[in-house]
Amino acid sequence: MREEEKIFQGKLFDARKKELRDLKHKAHKLCQKFNSMDESDENRLELVKKFIGDIGEKYYFQGPIQFNYGSHTQIGQNFFANFNLTIMDDGKISIGDNVMFGPNVSLMATNHPLIAKERISMEYEDGHVSMSEYAKGITIGNNVWIACNVVVIDGVKIGDNVVIGAGSIVTKDIPSDYLAYGNPCKPIRKITEKDSKKHLL
Repeated sequence: MREEEKIFQGKLFDARKKELRDLKHKAHKLCQKFNSMDESDENRLELVKKFIGDIGEKYYFQGPIQFNYGSHTQIGQNFFANFNLTIMDDGKISIGDNVMFGPNVSLMATNHPLIAKERISMEYEDGHVSMSEYAKGITIGNNVWIACNVVVIDGVKIGDNVVIGAGSIVTKDIPSDYLAYGNPCKPIRKITEKDSKKHLL
């Protein structure tokens, strides 16, 4: 079984295997190129399509950006990410339509065993010994705003129409239509028409 197949089946995998290193290297090189380009360069955003799994036609990354694989991430229509986006997409990451990220958002779809020997010197079926990881993935629904300095941990599902407050560490699922924040992040209350800011127009 290929290492990438192990990831998607939720098994322990060896991120140091050449198969995975090659996938990551492609994304890392293209992120580096993206980050070196002027934000007004018309060719800049097209680079994302060379390593991302899938993305809608309308999107914007302020940059800098860092994807671990890129190919494990799918993003819907009308996506916006502010400065310093980090996506550790060892596991699959699915992001819906009309999603906005503030500065310094991190999606961490990867994990290591807690037992040190398993983490740093796992013996695999073929007899080789290496560091080990596993990943469940992250799902983010439609119409979500994730504010600045938020970290979303592996295995989390965020529903539709959610707002995650600044500085939150999201370790558990967040239901649709909620304002959630904190460390650990918790659903605080439903978002309602009372939250409208139309009067500010």
